[in-house]
Amino acid sequence: MKIRKTVAMLTAGILLSLGTAQAMAGDTIKVGTFLAVTGGASFLGDPELKTLQMYVDEVNAAGGVDGKMVELIHYDTGGKAKEAVKFAKRLIQKDKVDVIVGGSTSGSSLAVMPLVASSKTPFISLAGSVKIIYPVQKWTFKTPHTDAMAAAKIFSDMQRRGITKVALISGSGGFDKSGRAQSLELAPQYGITIVADESYGGKDTDMTAQLTKIRDTDAEAILNFGFGSGPAIVTKNVRQLGITLPLYQSHGVASKKYIELAGEAAEGVRLPAAALLVADQLPDSDPQKAVLLAYKNKFEASHGAVSTFGGHAYDGLYIALEAMDRANSTDKAKVRDEIEMTTGFIGTGGIFNMSPSDHLGLGIDAFKMLEIKNGDWTIVQ
Repeated sequence: MKIRKTVAMLTAGILLSLGTAQAMAGDTIKVGTFLAVTGGASFLGDPELKTLQMYVDEVNAAGGVDGKMVELIHYDTGGKAKEAVKFAKRLIQKDKVDVIVGGSTSGSSLAVMPLVASSKTPFISLAGSVKIIYPVQKWTFKTPHTDAMAAAKIFSDMQRRGITKVALISGSGGFDKSGRAQSLELAPQYGITIVADESYGGKDTDMTAQLTKIRDTDAEAILNFGFGSGPAIVTKNVRQLGITLPLYQSHGVASKKYIELAGEAAEGVRLPAAALLVADQLPDSDPQKAVLLAYKNKFEASHGAVSTFGGHAYDGLYIALEAMDRANSTDKAKVRDEIEMTTGFIGTGGIFNMSPSDHLGLGIDAFKMLEIKNGDWTIVQ
């Protein structure tokens, strides 16, 4: 918390002595990032980039990290894994970054992992797939909750409601496929049978054919694993077909953009998400509340409605910078070791406690089960 406390105090107008740090003010810490700022996954990359820019500026205004200014070097992948690999290589070989915080999508993150491993560059992914961190890869970490955690949270809620038969529909992206696989694997542990397993393509604009098949089953609820416009289309199609079953979405749609795209059809939809979306509904005793409200208020003052995706970038940036601060170095091996020892970091996604066997450091309790009511988020559990 040292860096964040320093920034907060300086922002409040409290003068601090930065000691010997000032003598190092000419040095630079290079943070590299590749994000899907344009394209079908721009709802992920856009708030991520805005967040990184916003907080790099704030850190620098407060004196940087140990007197070193932070330089953010960004490339837009357009959501394409091949572009991610190209830009990751450029960040490592040409720009010579100290750490990479990025990878909006699971596909792009998974694609660059061999490169960061061979170059021994610390990488904090902003994508959801459990495959990014399990099995553990020495140089890769992540901040978003995994698809496995999302499936577990959803099935736990279904179990509580007495739902035992579920229809699954998922997209064709890396996150979608991984979420589908985790759902199929975990369902039996909650006494749930998957009675339908449908899919759709990334460019599909009508899923009524798949949903008609689902309507003809004995499913008691529908689970859609996906991100982008697909889940909103599924939501609308469900209502258009007169299907009244409970509809669950994954954390891949945890932003107001989904509600805007789905419109009134989103009413009653449930999904697991970080507490950031309901920060103002948390009790004052919640240890995350102050961090969540500070991020939410700062982001919304300049960029509109907050999303969990920008929050993941906030967590990744500060985990990296605080690791460098503890290491008192930008040596990649030392920074990697300090990231792995992150303990009690209060972020937007939860309270992170990483270890050599866990490069995320969050449990299922970091998720809130939300339901959309009157066009907004409410806490169910």
